[in-house]
Amino acid sequence: MLRMPHALQDRMVAHCRSRYPKEACGLLAGNDGRVMQVYPMTNIEDSSIGYAMDPREQLRVEQQMRRQGQQLLGIFHSHTASAAYPSSVDVSLAISPDVSYVLVSLNDQAHPDVKSYRINGQTIAPEPVTIESGG
Repeated sequence: MLRMPHALQDRMVAHCRSRYPKEACGLLAGNDGRVMQVYPMTNIEDSSIGYAMDPREQLRVEQQMRRQGQQLLGIFHSHTASAAYPSSVDVSLAISPDVSYVLVSLNDQAHPDVKSYRINGQTIAPEPVTIESGG
């Protein structure tokens, strides 16, 4: 289960909206399943149907996470015209079954849909997300 303060979910969704109609992406860091930091990343594909993170930017963020004693909990990205469900490309790019894959669907921009999954090989398992009040 992933736990995320409401303010951080809002920050993640705001980043996704700011990049629309292109896909947005980023990293979620924290400890013990609780997100403590959202790291918006640059989508170097600059595409409405895919994303890739800048490796140098990703390295800097991972170093910052280590300095702050945080772990990589999740990877998020937006789907601009489809549901918050991993595509076959998302599944093929999944790096670890221990990481949460958070999808933000902007198919209905007025009501973004946020869902999380664990991906192990070709198996996609929905993951509960608890949104906590406060920051």
